[in-house]
Amino acid sequence: MSSSRHFLLAGGALAGAMAVMLLAMRSDATPIPALSPTGSPVPGKAMSPALIAEGKRVFRFDTFGDEQLWTDTLGLHKVVEQHVDPLTALAVGLKVDADALPPGILGQVDLTKPATTVALLKLNAVVGVQATVDAGDHIARLGITCALCHSTVDDSVAPGIGHRMDGWPNRDLNVGAIIALSPVLPAATKAVYNSWGPGKYDPRFNIDGLSTPMVLPPAYGLKRIKNETYTAEGPISYWNAYVAVTQMGGQGNFSDPRLGIHIEHTPDLVTPKLPALRAYQHSLGAPPPPIGSYDRVAATRGRAVFGRNCIGCHVGATSTDNNGGKLHAPSETGVDGGYAARTTNKAYRTTPLRGLWQHPPYFHDGSEPTLADVVDHYNRVRHLHLDAAQQHDLVEYLKTL
Repeated sequence: MSSSRHFLLAGGALAGAMAVMLLAMRSDATPIPALSPTGSPVPGKAMSPALIAEGKRVFRFDTFGDEQLWTDTLGLHKVVEQHVDPLTALAVGLKVDADALPPGILGQVDLTKPATTVALLKLNAVVGVQATVDAGDHIARLGITCALCHSTVDDSVAPGIGHRMDGWPNRDLNVGAIIALSPVLPAATKAVYNSWGPGKYDPRFNIDGLSTPMVLPPAYGLKRIKNETYTAEGPISYWNAYVAVTQMGGQGNFSDPRLGIHIEHTPDLVTPKLPALRAYQHSLGAPPPPIGSYDRVAATRGRAVFGRNCIGCHVGATSTDNNGGKLHAPSETGVDGGYAARTTNKAYRTTPLRGLWQHPPYFHDGSEPTLADVVDHYNRVRHLHLDAAQQHDLVEYLKTL
Protein backbone atom coordinates (compact mmCIF):
# COMPACT_ATOMS: atom_id res chain seq x y z
CA MET A 1 0.00 0.00 0.00
CA SER A 2 1.47 3.34 -1.04
CA SER A 3 0.53 6.52 0.76
CA SER A 4 1.76 9.76 2.24
CA ARG A 5 -0.57 9.36 5.19
CA HIS A 6 -2.74 6.56 6.52
CA PHE A 7 -5.75 6.53 8.77
CA LEU A 8 -8.39 4.13 10.00
CA LEU A 9 -11.89 4.64 8.66
CA ALA A 10 -14.57 6.04 10.94
CA GLY A 11 -12.53 8.38 13.05
CA GLY A 12 -9.54 6.12 13.50
CA ALA A 13 -11.35 3.32 15.31
CA LEU A 14 -12.82 -0.10 14.66
CA ALA A 15 -16.06 1.32 16.01
CA GLY A 16 -17.12 2.72 12.70
CA ALA A 17 -17.08 -0.16 10.31
CA MET A 18 -17.80 -3.59 9.05
CA ALA A 19 -14.80 -3.23 6.81
CA VAL A 20 -12.44 -1.64 9.27
CA MET A 21 -9.34 -1.18 7.22
CA LEU A 22 -6.59 1.23 6.31
CA LEU A 23 -7.26 3.66 3.51
CA ALA A 24 -4.40 5.16 1.59
CA MET A 25 -5.06 8.81 0.89
CA ARG A 26 -2.82 10.81 -1.41
CA SER A 27 -2.48 14.44 -0.41
CA ASP A 28 0.81 15.08 -2.15
CA ALA A 29 0.20 13.46 -5.50
CA THR A 30 -1.47 14.51 -8.70
CA PRO A 31 -5.28 14.46 -8.59
CA ILE A 32 -6.81 11.03 -8.62
CA PRO A 33 -8.15 10.26 -12.10
CA ALA A 34 -11.85 10.12 -12.86
CA LEU A 35 -14.02 7.16 -12.06
CA SER A 36 -13.31 5.09 -15.16
CA PRO A 37 -10.24 3.19 -13.87
CA THR A 38 -12.30 1.59 -11.11
CA GLY A 39 -14.89 -0.84 -12.36
CA SER A 40 -14.87 0.24 -15.99
CA PRO A 41 -15.42 -2.32 -18.77
CA VAL A 42 -12.31 -4.03 -20.07
CA PRO A 43 -12.07 -4.08 -23.89
CA GLY A 44 -12.08 -7.49 -25.54
CA LYS A 45 -13.73 -9.29 -22.63
CA ALA A 46 -16.82 -10.82 -24.20
CA MET A 47 -19.30 -12.86 -22.18
CA SER A 48 -17.78 -16.19 -23.19
CA PRO A 49 -18.80 -19.39 -21.36
CA ALA A 50 -15.29 -19.58 -19.91
CA LEU A 51 -15.47 -16.02 -18.56
CA ILE A 52 -18.91 -16.65 -17.05
CA ALA A 53 -17.66 -19.86 -15.42
CA GLU A 54 -14.73 -17.99 -13.92
CA GLY A 55 -17.08 -15.29 -12.70
CA LYS A 56 -19.25 -17.92 -11.03
CA ARG A 57 -16.20 -19.17 -9.17
CA VAL A 58 -15.27 -15.64 -8.10
CA PHE A 59 -18.83 -14.86 -6.99
CA ARG A 60 -19.14 -18.01 -4.92
CA PHE A 61 -15.66 -18.68 -3.58
CA ASP A 62 -13.25 -15.73 -3.94
CA THR A 63 -12.57 -13.68 -0.79
CA PHE A 64 -10.22 -11.23 -2.53
CA GLY A 65 -7.93 -11.72 0.46
CA ASP A 66 -10.47 -10.32 2.93
CA GLU A 67 -9.34 -12.76 5.61
CA GLN A 68 -7.14 -9.92 6.84
CA LEU A 69 -10.33 -8.24 8.07
CA TRP A 70 -12.50 -11.11 9.25
CA THR A 71 -9.65 -13.09 10.80
CA ASP A 72 -6.79 -10.75 11.63
CA THR A 73 -8.82 -7.69 12.64
CA LEU A 74 -12.26 -8.84 13.77
CA GLY A 75 -11.19 -12.24 15.12
CA LEU A 76 -14.38 -13.93 13.94
CA HIS A 77 -12.60 -17.19 13.14
CA LYS A 78 -12.27 -17.88 16.86
CA VAL A 79 -15.86 -16.84 17.57
CA VAL A 80 -17.21 -19.18 14.91
CA GLU A 81 -15.04 -22.09 16.03
CA GLN A 82 -15.93 -21.74 19.70
CA HIS A 83 -19.46 -20.40 19.78
CA VAL A 84 -21.40 -20.69 16.51
CA ASP A 85 -23.23 -23.99 16.09
CA PRO A 86 -25.23 -24.72 12.91
CA LEU A 87 -28.57 -23.82 14.50
CA THR A 88 -27.17 -20.43 15.50
CA ALA A 89 -25.69 -19.95 12.03
CA LEU A 90 -29.04 -20.70 10.40
CA ALA A 91 -30.80 -18.38 12.86
CA VAL A 92 -28.74 -15.40 11.66
CA GLY A 93 -29.49 -16.27 8.04
CA LEU A 94 -26.41 -18.18 6.92
CA LYS A 95 -27.23 -20.80 4.31
CA VAL A 96 -25.93 -24.32 3.68
CA ASP A 97 -25.26 -25.67 0.18
CA ALA A 98 -26.84 -29.12 0.13
CA ASP A 99 -24.83 -30.10 -2.96
CA ALA A 100 -21.61 -29.83 -0.93
CA LEU A 101 -22.84 -32.28 1.73
CA PRO A 102 -22.21 -36.03 1.74
CA PRO A 103 -25.50 -37.96 1.57
CA GLY A 104 -27.21 -38.40 4.92
CA ILE A 105 -24.70 -36.36 6.90
CA LEU A 106 -27.28 -34.05 8.48
CA GLY A 107 -28.87 -36.96 10.25
CA GLN A 108 -25.52 -38.06 11.67
CA VAL A 109 -24.20 -34.84 13.22
CA ASP A 110 -25.05 -32.71 16.23
CA LEU A 111 -26.39 -29.39 15.00
CA THR A 112 -25.95 -27.83 18.45
CA LYS A 113 -22.16 -28.07 18.46
CA PRO A 114 -19.77 -25.49 16.95
CA ALA A 115 -17.56 -28.37 15.82
CA THR A 116 -20.25 -29.25 13.30
CA THR A 117 -20.05 -25.73 11.88
CA VAL A 118 -16.30 -26.18 11.47
CA ALA A 119 -16.97 -29.45 9.66
CA LEU A 120 -19.43 -27.71 7.31
CA LEU A 121 -16.86 -25.03 6.58
CA LYS A 122 -14.29 -27.72 5.87
CA LEU A 123 -16.72 -29.16 3.31
CA ASN A 124 -17.10 -25.67 1.75
CA ALA A 125 -20.83 -25.94 2.43
CA VAL A 126 -21.58 -22.58 4.06
CA VAL A 127 -22.72 -20.19 1.33
CA GLY A 128 -20.52 -17.11 1.08
CA VAL A 129 -18.07 -18.13 3.80
CA GLN A 130 -14.60 -19.53 3.13
CA ALA A 131 -12.43 -21.07 5.81
CA THR A 132 -9.05 -22.72 6.03
CA VAL A 133 -9.29 -25.51 8.61
CA ASP A 134 -6.08 -27.09 9.86
CA ALA A 135 -5.34 -30.73 10.71
CA GLY A 136 -6.54 -30.16 14.26
CA ASP A 137 -9.93 -28.92 13.03
CA HIS A 138 -9.20 -25.35 14.05
CA ILE A 139 -10.16 -22.43 11.78
CA ALA A 140 -6.92 -20.81 10.71
CA ARG A 141 -8.39 -18.27 8.27
CA LEU A 142 -11.96 -17.05 7.67
CA GLY A 143 -13.27 -14.81 4.89
CA ILE A 144 -16.44 -13.97 2.98
CA THR A 145 -17.48 -13.84 -0.68
CA CYS A 146 -20.10 -12.03 -2.78
CA ALA A 147 -22.47 -14.96 -2.28
CA LEU A 148 -22.83 -14.23 1.44
CA CYS A 149 -25.35 -11.44 0.78
CA HIS A 150 -26.35 -12.07 -2.84
CA SER A 151 -27.13 -15.79 -2.86
CA THR A 152 -29.52 -17.99 -0.96
CA VAL A 153 -30.81 -21.58 -1.16
CA ASP A 154 -34.13 -23.14 -2.12
CA ASP A 155 -34.74 -24.80 1.29
CA SER A 156 -35.21 -28.13 -0.49
CA VAL A 157 -33.60 -30.10 2.37
CA ALA A 158 -34.64 -27.95 5.33
CA PRO A 159 -35.06 -24.23 6.06
CA GLY A 160 -31.73 -22.62 5.17
CA ILE A 161 -30.38 -25.82 3.56
CA GLY A 162 -30.75 -26.52 -0.15
CA HIS A 163 -29.48 -25.79 -3.64
CA ARG A 164 -27.81 -22.45 -4.31
CA MET A 165 -29.78 -19.62 -5.91
CA ASP A 166 -27.17 -17.09 -7.01
CA GLY A 167 -28.26 -13.50 -7.44
CA TRP A 168 -31.17 -13.80 -5.03
CA PRO A 169 -30.71 -11.42 -2.09
CA ASN A 170 -30.42 -13.19 1.25
CA ARG A 171 -33.10 -11.26 3.09
CA ASP A 172 -32.73 -13.63 6.07
CA LEU A 173 -29.09 -12.69 6.58
CA ASN A 174 -28.45 -10.57 9.65
CA VAL A 175 -25.12 -9.09 8.64
CA GLY A 176 -25.03 -6.68 11.55
CA ALA A 177 -25.60 -9.40 14.13
CA ILE A 178 -22.78 -11.44 12.61
CA ILE A 179 -20.33 -8.53 12.71
CA ALA A 180 -21.39 -7.70 16.26
CA LEU A 181 -20.06 -11.09 17.38
CA SER A 182 -16.54 -9.68 17.01
CA PRO A 183 -14.84 -9.36 20.41
CA VAL A 184 -12.90 -6.25 19.37
CA LEU A 185 -15.86 -3.96 18.74
CA PRO A 186 -17.08 -1.61 21.49
CA ALA A 187 -20.62 -1.91 22.84
CA ALA A 188 -21.86 1.25 21.10
CA THR A 189 -20.78 -0.04 17.70
CA LYS A 190 -22.31 -3.46 18.33
CA ALA A 191 -25.58 -1.72 19.17
CA VAL A 192 -25.60 -0.05 15.74
CA TYR A 193 -24.91 -3.32 13.95
CA ASN A 194 -27.58 -5.15 15.94
CA SER A 195 -30.11 -2.43 15.08
CA TRP A 196 -30.07 -3.20 11.34
CA GLY A 197 -31.95 -6.49 11.40
CA PRO A 198 -32.20 -9.26 8.78
CA GLY A 199 -31.70 -8.43 5.11
CA LYS A 200 -30.26 -4.96 5.68
CA TYR A 201 -26.81 -3.43 5.52
CA ASP A 202 -25.30 0.06 5.47
CA PRO A 203 -22.42 0.23 2.96
CA ARG A 204 -21.31 3.67 4.15
CA PHE A 205 -21.30 3.28 7.92
CA ASN A 206 -17.57 2.76 7.87
CA ILE A 207 -17.11 5.83 5.66
CA ASP A 208 -19.12 8.50 7.50
CA GLY A 209 -20.18 6.86 10.78
CA LEU A 210 -23.91 7.32 10.03
CA SER A 211 -26.44 4.52 9.89
CA THR A 212 -29.33 4.37 7.40
CA PRO A 213 -29.30 0.68 6.38
CA MET A 214 -30.69 -0.51 3.06
CA VAL A 215 -32.18 -3.81 2.00
CA LEU A 216 -29.79 -6.16 0.23
CA PRO A 217 -30.58 -5.83 -3.49
CA PRO A 218 -30.89 -8.62 -6.06
CA ALA A 219 -27.83 -9.34 -8.20
CA TYR A 220 -29.88 -10.77 -11.07
CA GLY A 221 -31.48 -9.04 -14.05
CA LEU A 222 -28.63 -6.53 -14.37
CA LYS A 223 -27.47 -7.16 -17.93
CA ARG A 224 -28.95 -3.98 -19.44
CA ILE A 225 -28.80 -1.84 -16.30
CA LYS A 226 -26.38 1.08 -16.54
CA ASN A 227 -25.94 1.85 -12.83
CA GLU A 228 -26.36 -0.90 -10.27
CA THR A 229 -26.70 1.06 -7.04
CA TYR A 230 -29.79 2.68 -5.53
CA THR A 231 -28.16 6.08 -5.99
CA ALA A 232 -26.48 5.36 -9.34
CA GLU A 233 -22.86 6.15 -8.46
CA GLY A 234 -21.54 3.84 -11.13
CA PRO A 235 -21.91 0.62 -13.15
CA ILE A 236 -21.95 -2.84 -11.70
CA SER A 237 -18.16 -3.25 -11.64
CA TYR A 238 -17.81 0.04 -9.78
CA TRP A 239 -20.05 -1.30 -7.03
CA ASN A 240 -18.35 -4.70 -7.06
CA ALA A 241 -15.01 -2.99 -6.51
CA TYR A 242 -16.39 -0.63 -3.85
CA VAL A 243 -17.91 -3.48 -1.85
CA ALA A 244 -15.01 -5.88 -2.31
CA VAL A 245 -12.41 -3.36 -1.16
CA THR A 246 -14.15 -1.00 1.28
CA GLN A 247 -16.73 -3.36 2.80
CA MET A 248 -15.54 -6.96 2.52
CA GLY A 249 -11.95 -5.96 3.26
CA GLY A 250 -10.56 -7.36 0.02
CA GLN A 251 -6.98 -6.61 -0.94
CA GLY A 252 -7.55 -4.58 -4.07
CA ASN A 253 -7.60 -1.10 -5.53
CA PHE A 254 -10.51 1.32 -5.40
CA SER A 255 -10.64 5.02 -6.22
CA ASP A 256 -13.45 7.55 -6.15
CA PRO A 257 -12.36 11.16 -5.60
CA ARG A 258 -15.99 12.16 -5.06
CA LEU A 259 -15.91 10.15 -1.84
CA GLY A 260 -12.31 11.01 -0.99
CA ILE A 261 -11.34 7.34 -1.20
CA HIS A 262 -8.17 6.06 -2.78
CA ILE A 263 -7.03 2.57 -1.78
CA GLU A 264 -4.14 0.65 -3.25
CA HIS A 265 -2.86 -2.85 -2.53
CA THR A 266 -0.01 -4.79 -4.12
CA PRO A 267 -0.89 -7.24 -5.48
CA ASP A 268 -4.36 -6.09 -6.45
CA LEU A 269 -6.60 -9.13 -5.84
CA VAL A 270 -9.82 -7.45 -7.00
CA THR A 271 -9.51 -5.48 -10.25
CA PRO A 272 -8.36 -8.36 -12.52
CA LYS A 273 -11.44 -10.36 -11.47
CA LEU A 274 -14.06 -7.69 -12.15
CA PRO A 275 -14.74 -8.57 -15.84
CA ALA A 276 -15.46 -12.21 -15.02
CA LEU A 277 -17.56 -11.31 -12.00
CA ARG A 278 -19.60 -8.87 -14.10
CA ALA A 279 -20.07 -11.47 -16.83
CA TYR A 280 -21.49 -13.98 -14.37
CA GLN A 281 -23.80 -11.42 -12.77
CA HIS A 282 -25.00 -10.34 -16.21
CA SER A 283 -25.79 -13.99 -16.98
CA LEU A 284 -28.19 -14.23 -14.03
CA GLY A 285 -31.72 -13.64 -15.25
CA ALA A 286 -34.56 -12.54 -13.01
CA PRO A 287 -36.62 -15.48 -11.72
CA PRO A 288 -40.05 -15.84 -13.35
CA PRO A 289 -43.11 -15.66 -11.09
CA PRO A 290 -44.32 -19.03 -9.79
CA ILE A 291 -47.26 -20.54 -11.63
CA GLY A 292 -50.51 -19.49 -10.02
CA SER A 293 -48.95 -16.69 -7.99
CA TYR A 294 -50.96 -13.93 -9.66
CA ASP A 295 -54.33 -13.34 -11.28
CA ARG A 296 -53.74 -13.29 -15.04
CA VAL A 297 -56.93 -11.43 -15.91
CA ALA A 298 -56.30 -8.77 -13.27
CA ALA A 299 -52.65 -8.50 -14.35
CA THR A 300 -53.74 -7.77 -17.92
CA ARG A 301 -55.86 -4.90 -16.66
CA GLY A 302 -53.02 -3.84 -14.36
CA ARG A 303 -50.64 -3.57 -17.28
CA ALA A 304 -52.82 -0.83 -18.71
CA VAL A 305 -52.85 0.94 -15.32
CA PHE A 306 -49.05 0.69 -15.26
CA GLY A 307 -48.81 2.17 -18.75
CA ARG A 308 -50.89 5.19 -17.79
CA ASN A 309 -49.23 5.91 -14.45
CA CYS A 310 -45.80 4.34 -14.04
CA ILE A 311 -44.09 4.13 -17.39
CA GLY A 312 -42.84 7.70 -17.26
CA CYS A 313 -40.09 6.58 -14.88
CA HIS A 314 -40.07 2.80 -15.38
CA VAL A 315 -39.08 3.13 -19.03
CA GLY A 316 -38.71 0.41 -21.64
CA ALA A 317 -37.28 -3.07 -21.23
CA THR A 318 -35.02 -2.00 -18.36
CA SER A 319 -37.93 -0.29 -16.55
CA THR A 320 -35.69 2.56 -15.39
CA ASP A 321 -35.14 6.07 -16.72
CA ASN A 322 -31.70 6.06 -15.10
CA ASN A 323 -30.22 4.43 -18.19
CA GLY A 324 -30.85 7.83 -19.75
CA GLY A 325 -29.21 9.63 -16.85
CA LYS A 326 -32.32 10.55 -14.85
CA LEU A 327 -32.22 10.76 -11.03
CA HIS A 328 -35.01 11.66 -8.62
CA ALA A 329 -34.94 13.75 -5.48
CA PRO A 330 -36.39 11.91 -2.47
CA SER A 331 -39.24 14.44 -2.37
CA GLU A 332 -40.40 13.31 -5.83
CA THR A 333 -41.16 9.81 -4.63
CA GLY A 334 -41.89 10.38 -0.96
CA VAL A 335 -39.10 8.12 0.30
CA ASP A 336 -36.68 8.86 3.10
CA GLY A 337 -33.75 10.95 1.88
CA GLY A 338 -31.31 10.10 4.66
CA TYR A 339 -29.26 7.64 2.64
CA ALA A 340 -29.25 9.75 -0.54
CA ALA A 341 -27.91 12.72 1.40
CA ARG A 342 -24.81 10.68 2.22
CA THR A 343 -24.03 9.84 -1.41
CA THR A 344 -22.40 11.68 -4.28
CA ASN A 345 -25.62 12.14 -6.28
CA LYS A 346 -27.94 13.10 -3.38
CA ALA A 347 -30.79 11.41 -5.24
CA TYR A 348 -32.18 7.99 -6.16
CA ARG A 349 -32.42 6.21 -9.47
CA THR A 350 -35.67 4.58 -10.60
CA THR A 351 -35.27 0.98 -9.49
CA PRO A 352 -35.45 -1.56 -12.33
CA LEU A 353 -38.44 -3.85 -11.85
CA ARG A 354 -37.38 -7.48 -11.92
CA GLY A 355 -38.36 -10.45 -9.79
CA LEU A 356 -40.60 -8.24 -7.67
CA TRP A 357 -42.54 -11.20 -6.29
CA GLN A 358 -39.31 -12.59 -4.84
CA HIS A 359 -37.72 -9.85 -2.79
CA PRO A 360 -39.91 -7.94 -0.35
CA PRO A 361 -39.64 -5.55 1.47
CA TYR A 362 -39.51 -2.72 -1.06
CA PHE A 363 -37.78 0.63 -1.58
CA HIS A 364 -34.12 1.09 -0.75
CA ASP A 365 -34.78 1.00 2.98
CA GLY A 366 -37.44 -1.71 3.03
CA SER A 367 -40.02 0.78 4.26
CA GLU A 368 -42.92 -0.84 2.39
CA PRO A 369 -43.46 -4.53 3.23
CA THR A 370 -45.68 -5.53 0.29
CA LEU A 371 -46.39 -4.56 -3.31
CA ALA A 372 -49.84 -3.41 -2.19
CA ASP A 373 -48.13 -1.01 0.19
CA VAL A 374 -45.90 0.26 -2.63
CA VAL A 375 -48.90 0.96 -4.85
CA ASP A 376 -50.74 2.67 -2.00
CA HIS A 377 -47.65 4.79 -1.32
CA TYR A 378 -47.37 6.05 -4.88
CA ASN A 379 -51.11 6.52 -5.16
CA ARG A 380 -50.91 8.97 -2.27
CA VAL A 381 -47.58 10.64 -3.00
CA ARG A 382 -48.00 10.96 -6.76
CA HIS A 383 -51.74 11.71 -6.57
CA LEU A 384 -52.59 8.97 -9.05
CA HIS A 385 -56.25 8.77 -7.95
CA LEU A 386 -56.42 5.01 -8.46
CA ASP A 387 -59.46 3.32 -6.99
CA ALA A 388 -59.22 0.06 -5.03
CA ALA A 389 -59.83 -2.12 -8.09
CA GLN A 390 -57.14 -0.37 -10.12
CA GLN A 391 -54.66 -0.68 -7.26
CA HIS A 392 -55.42 -4.40 -7.00
CA ASP A 393 -54.92 -4.90 -10.73
CA LEU A 394 -51.65 -2.97 -10.68
CA VAL A 395 -50.34 -5.16 -7.86
CA GLU A 396 -51.20 -8.28 -9.85
CA TYR A 397 -49.27 -6.91 -12.84
CA LEU A 398 -46.23 -6.04 -10.73
CA LYS A 399 -46.15 -9.68 -9.57
CA THR A 400 -45.47 -10.68 -13.18
CA LEU A 401 -42.32 -8.55 -13.52
